[in-house]
Amino acid sequence: MRLIFIRHGEPDYAKDSLTKRGWKEAELLADRIAPLPVKEYYTSPLGRAKDTASLTLQKAGRTAEEKPWLREFWPRILRPDKKGERSIVWDWFPNDWTPDDRYYDINTWTGTDIMKEAGVAEEFETVKQGIDGILAEHGYVHDGKTFRVTKPNHDTLCFFCHYGITSVIVGYLTHISPMLFLHNFVMAPTSVTSLNTEEKEKGTAIWRIDEWGDVSHLYKGGMIPSFAARFRETYDDPDDFHQYPQSKEENL
Repeated sequence: MRLIFIRHGEPDYAKDSLTKRGWKEAELLADRIAPLPVKEYYTSPLGRAKDTASLTLQKAGRTAEEKPWLREFWPRILRPDKKGERSIVWDWFPNDWTPDDRYYDINTWTGTDIMKEAGVAEEFETVKQGIDGILAEHGYVHDGKTFRVTKPNHDTLCFFCHYGITSVIVGYLTHISPMLFLHNFVMAPTSVTSLNTEEKEKGTAIWRIDEWGDVSHLYKGGMIPSFAARFRETYDDPDDFHQYPQSKEENL
């Protein structure tokens, strides 16, 4: 089985939709994804993900099932440096989380006081139940650190969602702390992340990541990936450093 996770196009967060550039990214993505033999499509309930999916679904003549737990991973933590202001789980200063080894372990990353206060474990449980339910329906039942294969298949499932929730799901499926994916990996808008099952022993499978944040469809279409996924490369860089390079047509 293959799982494909797609981050939405460059977002217009105020409108919960896409920027002009984001719609172009979604068009190029549709050319890549629509021809694939996708068994089922799923989408986040948020507008930017549904808008991104809409062009692929239209091109493929398909529909998608909306899953509430595919929305962006929503818990807001009281980050140590924010003085009472809540922040997303994956936007910390490194020195505020890396000294605590619990964040590096799939079994303990939600167990710190900061994560407990924000209800991260409870939301993580909702996400786990959601993805496990879909995989069980398609023949792969989570069983400890592996998956029991009840209906081996080569189906492809495609999820239109978000950077944070994809990191959390992939971390869960591979038994790697999501904090590592959230802070040390990046997914540009409309990037493709995929996993395949590996069944070396009959009836037992694991998941292997074979693509992470792939944007080859953008390069094929003459676009440079948006910087709406990264932060400053050096401390002295301006806040808008490395916004996507612009041609005379703004690379659209």
